[in-house]
Amino acid sequence: MKADIDMPKSRSSLLTRRGLIAAGGALGLVAALTACGNDSAKDESGSKGAAASGPWSFKDDLGKDPLSAKSTPKNIVAFTGTAAALYDYGINVKGVFGPTKTADGKADVQAGSMDISKVEILGNVYDEFNVEKYAALQPDLLVTNTWDGTYWYVPEASKDKILKLAPAAAIGVGGDVTMDKALARTAELAKSLGADMNAKKAVDGKARFEAASAKLREATKANPGTKVLVGSGSADLFYVSTAATSADLKYFQSLGVEFVNPEKTDEGGFFESLSWENAGKYKADVVLLDNRTGTLQPTELKAKPTWAELPAVKANQVTPRVTEPIYSYEKCAQILEDLAKSIQNAKKVS
Repeated sequence: MKADIDMPKSRSSLLTRRGLIAAGGALGLVAALTACGNDSAKDESGSKGAAASGPWSFKDDLGKDPLSAKSTPKNIVAFTGTAAALYDYGINVKGVFGPTKTADGKADVQAGSMDISKVEILGNVYDEFNVEKYAALQPDLLVTNTWDGTYWYVPEASKDKILKLAPAAAIGVGGDVTMDKALARTAELAKSLGADMNAKKAVDGKARFEAASAKLREATKANPGTKVLVGSGSADLFYVSTAATSADLKYFQSLGVEFVNPEKTDEGGFFESLSWENAGKYKADVVLLDNRTGTLQPTELKAKPTWAELPAVKANQVTPRVTEPIYSYEKCAQILEDLAKSIQNAKKVS
């Protein structure tokens, strides 16, 4: 899902090319994983937490065996969205790869609350990953998500070189995984890296998420039958996503959200691509529109006559979809709150 072009086309190309990535990254416990500091110290990146001198281990969602090291990783490099989630728990990373900076130099939506001026950007679009810069950071750990059994945004052409430099941990966000499970696993990873999950911010964030989940369930009960279409716009095509393959949509569905399901998905099973002439194939009361950089937003979509004719668009019932959520409880609570409000206020127009 490149951020510099439309999501669906990039995701489709990924899925047709990806095979299982060999878990060869275990060679990467380099000399940088040495004991230094004490229990109360902060590491170089400012992350407070686990004792630097203690052993570290974490069972990720791809490897058969737990990752382990003599001390807690400090030099962490992560996919931008995953780095943003760790940041919300007080864990800073040295470098990022993935959509981080927009063309005008501002932080991409996937960067969340991170100060992008304080991280080394190894790649800003899909298939871009500067291996030399990565090696220079002396990485102790690479962190990303996994949708389909591969390391998200780690380029196929250079993955072997990248995975040899440091262990890699991936958190599942696709397939059978739901948002609540992805959140719990991300929190477990953050805790292993030194995050204080009993800190007020972390506790409040989880409580807010649970309250927001209840709000969404209440909204779907209060406005039953509201049909929600998940869409993404590009210059030539309108993509309608299925709820069956994404952690966020599966979780929303479990809370009662009724999605429009495309009749025939493209290769990969994530969405059905429609020409703009056929953009009105499915009727809905609410459109959840991909908010990522590189996809067309409502202002740009005004130029598409068939978009303007969609019942939900006419009723001004279009809300942004955070297509690649930042898996911290705080960020996902906001997503749920916004969706609950949209469904609660939606008029039946389909």
